[in-house]
This record gives sequence, C-alpha cells and structure tokens, in this order.
Amino acid sequence: MNEKKNYFEKPRIYREQLLTLDDLNDFKRQMLFEIKNLLKEHVGEPSKKYLKSKDVRKLLNISPGTLQNLRVNGTLPFKRIGGVIYHDSADIQRMLETKNPSRQSA
Repeated sequence: MNEKKNYFEKPRIYREQLLTLDDLNDFKRQMLFEIKNLLKEHVGEPSKKYLKSKDVRKLLNISPGTLQNLRVNGTLPFKRIGGVIYHDSADIQRMLETKNPSRQSA
C-alpha cells in the first residue's frame, strides 16, 4: 500500500490511443468540409448588425441619391447616431429578397 509514484515513468499507451497520419488526414478533411459548409451558409449575409451608408450602397449596388430616396420615402429604416447613418442588416437582407425573389431560400 505504500506505493511511491515514479513521476519519470511514461504512462502506458494502448494501441487504440495512437493516432496515425491517416487519422489526422481524415480529421483535416472533415474539418475543411465543415468549414466550407459553414461559409456557404453565410455567403451574402453581412457580418455586422448595423451597416453604414457606403456599405449599403455597395450591397444594393445603388447611388447615394437612390439610398437617400429610400430613406426619405420610408422604404429603408435607419438610425442616425452622431451624424452617421446606420441601417439594420436585417432590413437590407429583406430588401435584397424582395428585389430578387430567386435569392430567397426555400
């Protein structure tokens, strides 16, 4: 009962605990596949909750005047904070879907 642990002894490794290069390659392929699927799901979705006007113009491919008209006639809601205008990315996404119904997911 008075066993002393030898801290320099290596723990015993069993065959089923070993990793081979094939195991690592399989893991790499699985990780890449999952990352690609995650990226595909989020393509076209803005990563920010609120977008500035220049980002909205790029996304919708519209001029500054057209964006102003959308704000004035109430088509596109916005918030003004300290002189900077922000648009909710969910509103932009809805506008894209109504502009291009073929882009809507089933």
